[in-house]
Amino acid sequence: MYLEVLIDSTFCNKEAPTTIILINMSSRLQPLRNSGLFRNLPQFGPEVGGLTAIVCGASGISGFHALRALLDTPRWTRIFIVSRSPLSEEAKSFFTSKQLSRVTHVPVDLSSSAESIAESLRQAQVKAAYLFYYAYLQPKSVLDPMSPEAAKALIETNAPMFQNLLDAMPLAGTVPKRILLQTGGKNYGMHLGRVRTPMLESDPQPRHIADNFYYRQEDAMKDFCTKFPGTAWNVVRPFGIIGASPNSPLNMFVSFAIYAAVQAHKGQPLEFGGDLTAWQFEAMHSTARLTGYLSEWAVLEPDCANEAFNAVDGATLSWDRFFGALAQWWGVSKGVLGPRMDDHQYTKVMSLGGDSKNPLGYGPPQEMKRRFTLREWADDEVNQNTWKSLMKSSAGELTWNPFEGNLDSIFSGDFAYLSFGTASVAKTRRFGFNGFVDPLESVYEMYLECQKLGMLPRMAAQASPMI
Repeated sequence: MYLEVLIDSTFCNKEAPTTIILINMSSRLQPLRNSGLFRNLPQFGPEVGGLTAIVCGASGISGFHALRALLDTPRWTRIFIVSRSPLSEEAKSFFTSKQLSRVTHVPVDLSSSAESIAESLRQAQVKAAYLFYYAYLQPKSVLDPMSPEAAKALIETNAPMFQNLLDAMPLAGTVPKRILLQTGGKNYGMHLGRVRTPMLESDPQPRHIADNFYYRQEDAMKDFCTKFPGTAWNVVRPFGIIGASPNSPLNMFVSFAIYAAVQAHKGQPLEFGGDLTAWQFEAMHSTARLTGYLSEWAVLEPDCANEAFNAVDGATLSWDRFFGALAQWWGVSKGVLGPRMDDHQYTKVMSLGGDSKNPLGYGPPQEMKRRFTLREWADDEVNQNTWKSLMKSSAGELTWNPFEGNLDSIFSGDFAYLSFGTASVAKTRRFGFNGFVDPLESVYEMYLECQKLGMLPRMAAQASPMI
């Protein structure tokens, strides 16, 4: 909720412009703030301080950037990172020494027993009022986590980890007053077929079509809160995550940067592999750091207790606009070849759930048409050798070779050509969160941070906002 204060120029200088001041009425009267690219962030008064938290999954994209969001202000005095390994030196380079002084690493293997986890928490004297859970482990058997066939392996790997931690906390003598769990767009079944759009947080989960580890985790969290009435929960659901991380290169926008850098070096154009429908689809994406700010706001607002929120940047981005910017940033002199008008050229068609087999409950299968895939492009030795040339000419700045990694995961970005629908922002706005970041500027900043991590070469041009 926001209070509009109108200062009429008739009471001031006759020539002075009318001024409107927006004051955050979200439960504490504070003006909104900006932090770098991130605008209209909620602010809390000086009485909100001395906060303690556990962050799980800080080595991944979401957890790492949530940690950045929490350390953006001094109100979080102690943050316990629960993970097998501490932050890498590359990750630490994103923080000041003062910020790092508020972080304590607790070595824990979440796949171990609750008793073992509890002992580690006790030894580290962990006492935290808030739990932020972003941990995710991809089984080796899963090549494409978006595939419906991956559900069983993902459940068997990820659901027990969260349950183990929940079981361990009472044993360790620390029960948080708020638990935040991050899930995602698959909550709505958008990877299974047609969904009702825009996707609302109140939409039913399509459990009758396919199981999902998100559902198991959410059930476990709510059961915990029932057993401990002093604990409330929150869920945030991002879509198409944007963010650099030293240990998580598996990001769809990274695959497009690799493609663009190689094509520019070869003097060849960027080709869009999807059809016209995909080209014009206005997708919503989720910058991991903005999701971190949303997560912080959700747990600190009493009115947000026991609520789920979609986590999106606040502006849509089409592939048309993205590919144009991509060519500019990487200096692709031959420009962009957009979609073909001849449907016969799209020989690679993926169909997802028709009729009652999709979350919508009716309609034909949802199709994604492609002429070629980034995964096929990555198999070309010419492209692999071009990347090696980029590494040699970078004077040691470019150290990562994606062509030596899991190609199925790294080059799966064009799965996002699927026009799955749009996430609603009505609930987050109604509850009082107005955080915003321009997705084009956000992707560009992510590329700069990937460059800092040795994952991408230098770009040729700067980004411009979508205004």
